[in-house]
Amino acid sequence: MTSQLFAVCFDASRPLRLAQFWSGLLGWEMVDDPHDGVMLLPGDDTGFRIRFPPTREQKVSQNRMHFDLTSTSLEDQQRTVARALDLGARHIDIGQDPEDGHVVLADPDGNEFCVIEPGNTFLSDCGFIGALACDGSQEVGYFWSKALGWPLVWDQDQETAIRSPHGGPKITWGGPPLMPKTGKNRLHFDLAPPVHGDWQAEVERLLSLGATRIDTGQGEGSRVAMADPDGNEFCVLTPR
Repeated sequence: MTSQLFAVCFDASRPLRLAQFWSGLLGWEMVDDPHDGVMLLPGDDTGFRIRFPPTREQKVSQNRMHFDLTSTSLEDQQRTVARALDLGARHIDIGQDPEDGHVVLADPDGNEFCVIEPGNTFLSDCGFIGALACDGSQEVGYFWSKALGWPLVWDQDQETAIRSPHGGPKITWGGPPLMPKTGKNRLHFDLAPPVHGDWQAEVERLLSLGATRIDTGQGEGSRVAMADPDGNEFCVLTPR
């Protein structure tokens, strides 16, 4: 038994505003978060929630993780972009080429995401959220494959990708060189330990795979703060 990906967390300067944006774009239900802030429940087979814990930290650099949203046609891509802009997104330039088919946007908190052009076979059966695209090493792809029990579905030229056996989005890592890490990542994972397992034993298992425990300065409370081999923060939720 392994941990489950419980949620992708967006540290948010305006949690409710950001939750409303992503709820409107994805069509997911917005509910109170029993841990902190507000949360979205998936309306499809995505398999994880999206949480919006509040933060006072300002965004200062490009995120190491972003959503790739899929399209079924050029018209569908244009509709998604238009809906995102109406909800408060904006176009941004992160160095993409003018001839690239995907559209790069930022949500109201400045978090990057892409609307992928139709015909992308790699994401063709992954749903509207096609991928969580990450800046990361081959080693960290291997780590998360073992941590979540998700098989590798891509492993070439130091690029890796994993996917839940139940379907849903892929998680991809683009290989080196990695972007410099400046402060705490705004996007991170919350893991839920096995339902009938010992959360302390699960923390030890993750440590044996290459994770480290970190001190966030806020105490543990209902979660244990950890970092993967690339230094990306994540949390293991514990019983209250």
